[in-house]
Amino acid sequence: MTAPPDDCLARNEWICGAYLTSRRHILWDAVLQHLQLTVIAVLIGLVLALPLALAARRRRWAAGPVLGVATVLYTVPSLAMFSLLLPVYGLSAALVVSGLVLYSLTLLVRNILAGLRAVPEETRQAARGMGYGPVRLLVAVELPLALPAAMAGLRIATVSAVSLVTIGAIVGYGGLGNLIYAGMNTYFKAQVLTASVLCVVIAVLADLLLLLVQHLLTPWTRRQP
Repeated sequence: MTAPPDDCLARNEWICGAYLTSRRHILWDAVLQHLQLTVIAVLIGLVLALPLALAARRRRWAAGPVLGVATVLYTVPSLAMFSLLLPVYGLSAALVVSGLVLYSLTLLVRNILAGLRAVPEETRQAARGMGYGPVRLLVAVELPLALPAAMAGLRIATVSAVSLVTIGAIVGYGGLGNLIYAGMNTYFKAQVLTASVLCVVIAVLADLLLLLVQHLLTPWTRRQP
């Protein structure tokens, strides 16, 4: 019996509206897991990267080892990274998050450190002359001026994490990657295309959102008319 001419699922077409309507709950759950894994990993990476960058700036001897270790971690292939972490975390979401955190450290540490180093020394001296202590100097002067470079690293790390989450499908925690992996195994065209497009959409929207946040937090960088 041939498939009805209007049954795009039965014809296994790449673009199929019936797939979106019939699997919307599956797609929504996959999107939520994808976002959850990405946000948690990037936030943890940011929390770890900030003190590492501060230590590398204040103690010059620490900059080489910190950047070196972060760079080596970034060069490890994703499958190999997950395999190395598997004995520690098992087949869990923590395995995927930990791998993403390690990958994000290189981008975040380098950019935060570059931003801190770019703060003019005369600005620091002026702030000290106004009575700013080390903590107030860091919070009120150095971090705000380093924000553009730090946000650039955060944007790249976030977009990279959105992409790398899909690799988590090998352990069942890949968000949209689970649908892509299953769709490729069964040659389910609509599922592969839809999940792939949603990954791209999430990456673009995340980048635009962070760009907007950067624009709002750094009004002094806007060009004057």
